[in-house]
Amino acid sequence: MFLLNSLTSLWGCSTQPRRGNKRVRRGVWWLACVLSVSTPSVAAAHPAPFSYLDVRSVASGIEGALVVHDFDVAHDLGVDAPERLQDPAFAERFRDQLTRLMDSRLAILLDGSRAALTWTGLEVLPERQSLQLAFRHDGPKPGAIRVDAVVFPYDPVHQTFVNIYEDGRLRHQAILDVSRRAMDYYAGTWQGTAAVLAVFVPSGIEHILIGPDHVLFLVGLLLLGGSLRTLVTIVTAFTVGHSITLSLAALDIVSPPASLIEPAIALSIVFVGADNLLVQKDLARPPENGRATSHTARPRDIRAWVASAFGLVHGFGFASVLKELGLPMTALGWSLFSFNLGVEIGQLGIVLLVAWALAAVRRNSPRASRWLVSAGSVAVIAAGGYWFVQRVWGWG
Repeated sequence: MFLLNSLTSLWGCSTQPRRGNKRVRRGVWWLACVLSVSTPSVAAAHPAPFSYLDVRSVASGIEGALVVHDFDVAHDLGVDAPERLQDPAFAERFRDQLTRLMDSRLAILLDGSRAALTWTGLEVLPERQSLQLAFRHDGPKPGAIRVDAVVFPYDPVHQTFVNIYEDGRLRHQAILDVSRRAMDYYAGTWQGTAAVLAVFVPSGIEHILIGPDHVLFLVGLLLLGGSLRTLVTIVTAFTVGHSITLSLAALDIVSPPASLIEPAIALSIVFVGADNLLVQKDLARPPENGRATSHTARPRDIRAWVASAFGLVHGFGFASVLKELGLPMTALGWSLFSFNLGVEIGQLGIVLLVAWALAAVRRNSPRASRWLVSAGSVAVIAAGGYWFVQRVWGWG
């Protein structure tokens, strides 16, 4: 539309005859005609596909305002001319209808519960060609605020700019649209920290428990057994490894593509299973000259090193889940710590259960224990190999 106006203005900008001017004016006129016929949607395009939401956390709950463009309101309420909404008396006639519509499309959750908003006023903003709806919710000051909004779904490019204020200061900003319709804010208080823990600790536990590749890697490391100190060292090494890369990837410092990380995780499982079989073979080898030596009595246990090295790979896998949850920048440290803590709690549960079961088998039947290590290691290799093929070539 701007280009079309510019061209038509150019056509009529000069009244003094100049050499060749007639030909230029004729060409511009034809170009303007072509644009006016071929791009009618541009002329009728949305003038400002944006809404603005301010949420203020106060001692008595929340207060805020939603600013919406009259073009969007007119479209959804069936008003034939958007400019008529700039008349306060005319706009007031649609106040109840508009607040009901916005209440159905804007959800503000305080500490996990949806707030029942009280819409307190409608104001016309002529200079912005917009309407402003004020609202409030009375209650305790929230520790966590979640905004879920697709204010005008008819327009796929519409965006809502969100500002969160606490103690009179701007604390967080976000842009919501059809691809990202929700955002979370955690207050800088112990209440906010508790809200972060309540969200990210269970998420970490859930991820380790429903991630069969991570679980199988841990099980593979535990099959050979060992003392409590040995098992603690193995799990700690894995924790250190994945915590480093989880933090780096979650902060977008290092972000390898999933096409590399997922097959690498599968290979780590194959490696652990194969190492178990080699160690067990060495243990079953008869001593040289009928006498046990330090070399043949027990091979060197490298599981802690394996756990640490491959933990770095698994950390990138954990980070992909954490990114899907959305890292709150106002509580970045606590969210990383909480998710890691959840992963460790889940790991500890797996380790205790598997180690107890393997120890029970080993006490009752050493032969059954050796068979279990062999069969379990083969199963670990098979599963890891299947996942590798599936993730590289998409088979299965």
